[in-house]
Amino acid sequence: MSEQAQAAFTIEKIYVKDLSVEVPGAPEVFLEEEAPQVEIQLQSEGRGLGNSFYDVTLTVTVTAKRGDKGAFLVEVAQAGIFRIEGVPEEQVEPLLAVACPNILFPYAREVMSDATTRAGFAPVILAPVNFEALYMSRLQEQAEQAEGSLQ
Repeated sequence: MSEQAQAAFTIEKIYVKDLSVEVPGAPEVFLEEEAPQVEIQLQSEGRGLGNSFYDVTLTVTVTAKRGDKGAFLVEVAQAGIFRIEGVPEEQVEPLLAVACPNILFPYAREVMSDATTRAGFAPVILAPVNFEALYMSRLQEQAEQAEGSLQ
């Protein structure tokens, strides 16, 4: 009788992979009273490191503009090393695309808030993100593209 491998999903390390802060119009940008328009972009990617270890990076980019002038740009690449063992292959991708970004997001949110404050602006507090819905939407887009290319 062989023993089934027990499923394991653990956090090995959480770290800031990259942090960039740009304030192109300083110091004049601080004299303007108009609130900037803020745009937020999210991107997540994961890759295997071997021996059941995976590196997942959640990149959050916040761009603030006043008209056509940039007020600031802050980009945080929050990363983690995760160990995933004994999990069926078809369940690894959802873990990397949903569970890992959910774990990394609060850290990225804290770094983003701190970085914008240190840059001299009001903190950017990121709203919660439904990574499962984003993943399902991406799967649906891929299925539609595959279907379209078959016709």
